[in-house]
Amino acid sequence: MPDFLQDLGDGIHAVDTGFQRDHFDAAYLLVENGRAAFIDTGTNHAVPRLLGALQALGLPVEAVDWVIPTHVHLDHAGGAGLLMDSLPQARLLVHPRGARHLIDPSALYQGALAVYGQEEMERSYGRLLGVPAERVTSSEDGLRVQLGGRELLLLDTPGHARHHHCIWDAKSRGCFTGDTFGLSYREFDTERGAWIMPTSTPVQFEPEALVASIERLLALGPEQMFLTHYGRVGEVERLAELLLAQIGAMVALAQGLRGHAQRHEALKNGLRELYLDGLARHGCRLPRERQEQLLAMDIELNAQGLGVWLDKTAAA
Repeated sequence: MPDFLQDLGDGIHAVDTGFQRDHFDAAYLLVENGRAAFIDTGTNHAVPRLLGALQALGLPVEAVDWVIPTHVHLDHAGGAGLLMDSLPQARLLVHPRGARHLIDPSALYQGALAVYGQEEMERSYGRLLGVPAERVTSSEDGLRVQLGGRELLLLDTPGHARHHHCIWDAKSRGCFTGDTFGLSYREFDTERGAWIMPTSTPVQFEPEALVASIERLLALGPEQMFLTHYGRVGEVERLAELLLAQIGAMVALAQGLRGHAQRHEALKNGLRELYLDGLARHGCRLPRERQEQLLAMDIELNAQGLGVWLDKTAAA
């Protein structure tokens, strides 16, 4: 089995997409009775790995029934168009707020360009391909779809983005959470288990909605969560408690910085200390410099997202 592919049991395989660094961005390949589905795709550069995962498992491209991005941010759905080009039987199942952006990704590209800049867009994402509208199905809250007789439940989960849904898989008692259940990097695992943090990336962070979405997932009684960033985590109740506490702390930090002359830098500094303090309590032994390096992009994007949220609430 290729080193980018991990068998998680219950017909679930994690594919390391190679985005940014190893063990940062995952897509998932579900297999049931010879039928397959991808949940999240990574970027265009991940597509050879996704197709390689099928080949490693002895599955033809015609076996894939569904490609299901959790939402349309490019690290989750940037490769959807290119992947669909290689999967003749597949349908794209996407949140109704995101469908038009994967049919015509020009606005999606421009939005990401404003956040990341041209050089990063070219390096990390490449040219986005649209998916023919007749191959796109919009999800709805509570939609149930079949994969080889295995039922997947789609749940509308705003908070990180309004175009976000999560996928509940009763067979594994697991949920594919995209960014709703936060980020948990394996480099931060200690003898206490996994550590987790929220993601408030621009431009649709809504803390009250995010808390409600997390609580909705918890009500399903999950035994495990499958995160895009990164991999499978257990101890769901402990991680949820940590996640909810941090959302509250992030909101309090942001509200305390309304009107601050150097708000963005102050947000970044506050988030850095919040996360590093949390990692110290978790028993992380990585050098502080390495911790900061691993968190740098998330601190920047979370600060941007909190700033957008502050501006929206001030204008409301």
